[in-house]
Amino acid sequence: MALRAKPAISWLVAIAVMAALPHWLNAYWLHILATSWYYAILAVSWALLAGFAGQFSFAHMAFAAIGGYTSGLLAVDLHLPVPLGILCGVASAALVGAAIGWLCLRLRGPYLSLFTLAFALILQLIIIAEYQFTRGSLGLSVPGLFGGNSDLPYYYAGFVLVLASLAIMGALLRSRVGLFLRALREDEDAAEASAIDTSYYRILVFTITSAFAGLAGGYYGHYVGILSPNIVTIPEMGLVVAMAVVGGIENLPGAAIGAIFVFVASEALRSGGQLRFVALGLVIMLTQRFAQNGLVVLAAARLARATRRRAPSPKTATG
Repeated sequence: MALRAKPAISWLVAIAVMAALPHWLNAYWLHILATSWYYAILAVSWALLAGFAGQFSFAHMAFAAIGGYTSGLLAVDLHLPVPLGILCGVASAALVGAAIGWLCLRLRGPYLSLFTLAFALILQLIIIAEYQFTRGSLGLSVPGLFGGNSDLPYYYAGFVLVLASLAIMGALLRSRVGLFLRALREDEDAAEASAIDTSYYRILVFTITSAFAGLAGGYYGHYVGILSPNIVTIPEMGLVVAMAVVGGIENLPGAAIGAIFVFVASEALRSGGQLRFVALGLVIMLTQRFAQNGLVVLAAARLARATRRRAPSPKTATG
């Protein structure tokens, strides 16, 4: 019972620290952390899709753009309240994700990756071409979620969204759906032979993860105040994949921590210019070589071993 309580206490302490952190940050780093919540939601949802269901999609940023642009256009053109617009963006991303999942039913491995990459590139071209609606490369200005110029409300809103996303996706993985998704990842043919409706669960996981990507896009758009086609670029998708890999592709909280770590570290090393990307590449290479389950899992295991060594044995404690 005590062993089970320790992780819960650790998470409660971490949440309390993150909730109090803005009081020790200047405006710049508060903005950086508020932006990192966007990447955290993307990394967690991509980890669910790729790490637990085995579906390697490169269209995740496209779904974020769908969520962001849907919400932004509804707010600008129809003057819809921003929270309602974000919900519509989530629904739009989920519907498109379901359609992509259905179209990719017969595609696996590199073919699935290429299909989703092509979809993302096509969406980027559509955003650029439809200038009269999206403002093209100039970017679409959208209203903020909160009034005023403070980043503090966005910090807490994004933090709550990350926690809610982790809770929902974690509950999903602990259910029968999570078991079927893992079966899909391990051997799709064997899962189908075991009477698991693999088509249904592929569409389901695409729908769910696309919805969360749309939620991230809506939050990001109304936080920074502008949406551009740069949100759908290949480097952005590569960054999200790197965040999930560094944190742990089969560990949802690890993927979130990896996203925050990579984004904050890249900003801290911004003065080094392009060398920061070299540093990120080295971190990914070392992670794949020495910690394939992610640096967060490795650090937690090392910490647990160190704690066990320091803890007195029962005989010492009683004697």
